[in-house]
Amino acid sequence: MILYILRHALAEDAAAGGDEARHLTEVGRIRTRKAALGLRELGIELDVILTSPLARAAETAEIVAAVYANGLTPNVLPELATGIAPGDAVAGLAPHAHNDSLMIVGHEPQLSALASILLTGEPDAMHLRMRKGGCVALELPPGRIQPGAAALLWMMTQRQLRQLRK
Repeated sequence: MILYILRHALAEDAAAGGDEARHLTEVGRIRTRKAALGLRELGIELDVILTSPLARAAETAEIVAAVYANGLTPNVLPELATGIAPGDAVAGLAPHAHNDSLMIVGHEPQLSALASILLTGEPDAMHLRMRKGGCVALELPPGRIQPGAAALLWMMTQRQLRQLRK
């Protein structure tokens, strides 16, 4: 299984509904679309897209799904919300271990800690820092989303992904 970990794109600094209601900026939407085209250019296929329930992550996931235009609808996974322990996110992903490819969209610092747990077994063993719109690809053994089981395939910034599109 390949797990793609995508951080949400550039969002508003503040929103009337609080942090949960922060939406992507116009620049964030444009850059996300171009980055998704770059992902598609790499030949990446997605079986499932899971997203944090927060607006900016859900919007990022919806843009990726629209670019892929293969009938994917992002599903909310509450364990991808801000403030949730990365170990709880790993547990929330477990029912999706049967997929060949899975994309999750969420927030920092949880996503970096999640990648660290999957790679090393510890949330702070690696000092990854995902930039807005950046993506990490991890390979996991079939049927196993568990600490220390992953191998790093690649990590790219949103800018690098945008440059891949034709």
